[in-house]
Amino acid sequence: MKIALLIHNAYGIGGTVRAVANLSAALAGRGHTVEVVSVHRPSDGPDLAFDPRVRLRALLDMREDARGYVGDDPLTERPNTVFPDSGVDFGRLCYTALHDARVAAWLDGTDADAVIATRPILNGYLARHGRPGLVRVGQEHLSMDAHSEQLRTDQNATLDGLDAFVTVSEADAAQYRAALPGVRAEILCVPNAVPAPAVAPAALAAPVIVAAGRLVAVKRYDRLLRAFAAVAPAFPEWSLRLYGRGPDKARLRGLVDALGVYERARLMGPASPLETEWVKGSIAAVSSDRESFGLTLVEAMHCGVPVLATDCPYGPGEIISDRDTGVLVPLDGDEDARVAAYAAALRDLMGDAGLRAKLGARGRERAARYAPERIAREYEDLLGRLGAGRRRRGPLTAFTALRTLLAPRTPAEPAASAPAPRARPPHAVGRALPGGALSFVLETDGVPAGALDLLLRLRKDPEQRSVRVPLDGSAAVLPAGAHPLAEGRWDCFVVPREAEESARVRLRAVRAEQAALLGAPPLVDAGVLRARVPYATSDGFLAVRAWARPRHAEVTGVRIGAEHVEVEARFLAPGGARVEGAVVRARARGCGRSFEVPVSGDGADEGAFRFVLALPRAGDVPLAGEEAPKEVWDLELRTPGTGEAPVPLGRITGDGVDRKRTDRYPCVTVPHPDHGTATVRPFFTSAHGLALIVRPPAPAAD
Repeated sequence: MKIALLIHNAYGIGGTVRAVANLSAALAGRGHTVEVVSVHRPSDGPDLAFDPRVRLRALLDMREDARGYVGDDPLTERPNTVFPDSGVDFGRLCYTALHDARVAAWLDGTDADAVIATRPILNGYLARHGRPGLVRVGQEHLSMDAHSEQLRTDQNATLDGLDAFVTVSEADAAQYRAALPGVRAEILCVPNAVPAPAVAPAALAAPVIVAAGRLVAVKRYDRLLRAFAAVAPAFPEWSLRLYGRGPDKARLRGLVDALGVYERARLMGPASPLETEWVKGSIAAVSSDRESFGLTLVEAMHCGVPVLATDCPYGPGEIISDRDTGVLVPLDGDEDARVAAYAAALRDLMGDAGLRAKLGARGRERAARYAPERIAREYEDLLGRLGAGRRRRGPLTAFTALRTLLAPRTPAEPAASAPAPRARPPHAVGRALPGGALSFVLETDGVPAGALDLLLRLRKDPEQRSVRVPLDGSAAVLPAGAHPLAEGRWDCFVVPREAEESARVRLRAVRAEQAALLGAPPLVDAGVLRARVPYATSDGFLAVRAWARPRHAEVTGVRIGAEHVEVEARFLAPGGARVEGAVVRARARGCGRSFEVPVSGDGADEGAFRFVLALPRAGDVPLAGEEAPKEVWDLELRTPGTGEAPVPLGRITGDGVDRKRTDRYPCVTVPHPDHGTATVRPFFTSAHGLALIVRPPAPAAD
C-alpha cells in the first residue's frame, strides 16, 4: 500500500511532527511505501530525523535563498479558498492562493492509495481534491474545543468529504460524534505512536524534574514554575529543566527571575531527541490546561520516569491511572488552588523515592500500548476497511479533469520537492559512561568498509591536535584515564585504519547520552582535573566538549540581591584544596582595571567558599566610552603572595555544554557616574567561566 501523510511543516519540532515521524516509520517498517509531504520547507533539513525508508518532499520552498523560493509569487497576495475566514489561518506560513494551486496539484496527481492529512485546513484540501478512489483520512492533533468557533465550523463542514476522521483521544472522538451524528466520515480514536527509546531507562538517581513542550500559554509552564518555587526551599537539592521553544519564552524567563529560582529552574531550549533528556530526570512534569493526547507523557513513561500531570482534557486521564501509572492533579478551584494542588503532588513525589520507582516501572508497562507497531496495525485495519489499495484507479471524471485544467498553477520546483538521494553519512551514538569513560558506537549503515579508527580533532587548534582510537567492530571506548583531551571542542570522525587523517569523514550524531554525568565529579588524570561531555552540534554532528585544568573553582550557587551578588563555590584540585588567604579578583577585559574581594571558607568543607561582590562598586568603574558601551569583568580565584597561577572560576561539572545559554541570571540596576545608571548581570562565558557584564541604559527613543 502507498500511504502519504500531508503535514503543514515537517521541518519543525512540535508534537504533530514527532507523531508523523513515528507513524511514517512504523508504516514503512511494515512494508508500505510511505511519503511525508510537507506543505512548507522553511529550512534546509528537518529538525527531527525521519526514517530513511520514508520519502520527504515539500510543495512550497520558503527558503529565501533557495532557487525555488515561492515567497515572491503573486498568488501569495491572494487568500486561499478553503478556509479564508479571518482568524482561521495565521503566522508566517499562512495559506494563500498559491497553496490552493500547489496542494490541489499534488492531491490530484498523487498515486497514493491513501492520504492522511494532519491539520484542519489540510483536511479541507483533502476533502476537496484528489482522484476517484483515493482514501481520505483526516487527523485531529488538537481537539474540537481547542479551535476557534470559525475554524471548528469550517473543519466540521469538510468531514463529509473524508472517509475517516481520526482523533488522538477517545473523549475527543466522542465529542465529534455527538456534534456530528450524520456525518459521512467514520470518526474514531487512534492514539499517537510513541516508540520505545533506544536509551537505558532512567536511573531515577538525579534530583531533577523535566518538562518538555512548546512554550505556549496552554501548557501552563507558569503553573509549574510557581509550584516548583513553592516546594523548592524544602528540597534544596532538586532542580527543574524545561525543554522547548515558543512565544512564551520571554515571559517564562521573567517569571523564573521574579520567583527567585533562576539558579534551580532552567529554560534549556529545544532538544532532539528528547529521550536523552528524559532519562536525566526523576520526575516528568506536565502542567497543561489541555492536552489533546500527551506525546511527552508517553515518551517519559517509556523512559521509566514517573509522570506528574494535570488531569486536563483530553489525553492524560486516558493514559495515566492515578497513583498507579503516574499521578494526576485535578484542575479544581481558581489558579491559586491549582498551583497549590500541583505543588502538593510535587512535594509527595520529590519526597518518596519508593513511589517514584513504582510509578516509573508501571508507567513503562503502560507505554507499551502506544508502540508504533500496534498503532500502525490500527491504521492498516482502518485503511483496509476503507478500501485503500483495492479500489480500481479509474480515469479522471470530466469534472475533475476540468477542475484540474482550470485551477491556477505554478510549476513545482523539482530541486526543492524531490532532491536526489545521497549516500547516508556515517552516524554514531556518543555516550558518557559512569566513571568518566566515553563510548562511541557507529551505525553500520553508511560506514566505510574495512578496518576503521575513531578520530577526534580539536577544533580551531593551531597545533591540529588529534586522538585516534581503533574501532573494535563498530565501537570504541576512551577510558577515563587514557587519551587526555585538551580544553576545547573536539569533533568526531571515522577514518580508514591505514589512511591519513585527510581521509576522515565527520560523524553525524544519532544521539549523545550524558545522564551519567549528573552529579559526577571531574576526572583526575596525571594531576589534571578533566571534564568531558559528548554532545550533538547545532548542525547535527557528534562532538565532545572538554575541560582540562590543574586547579578549578566550581561555582555551586549564585544569589543576586539589590546591591550585591553572593557566590558559593568549591575549590577543586588533585589531593584536595584549601582557600585560606584567597581572594576573588574581577578584571575588566581589554583595559587592565581590576578589584579584589576576600573569600570566606566553610569550616565543614575545606574546599567550599563564598564571596560577595558589592554591585554599586561596578558603577564606580567608568565604562569604556560610547564606542564600547559595555564591559565584561572576568572572575578568578587567587592567593596573593604565593606565586601560584590564578584559578578559573566557573562551572564545568555535570552535563552542560553551553552554560551561557542555559544558566541565566537577572540584571540588577546600579548607579553609574557617567550614565546615571547601569545594569549588572552575572553570566557564564563560552568557556563556562563566571563573569559580570555591565551595560549602560538603552538610549531613549525619539
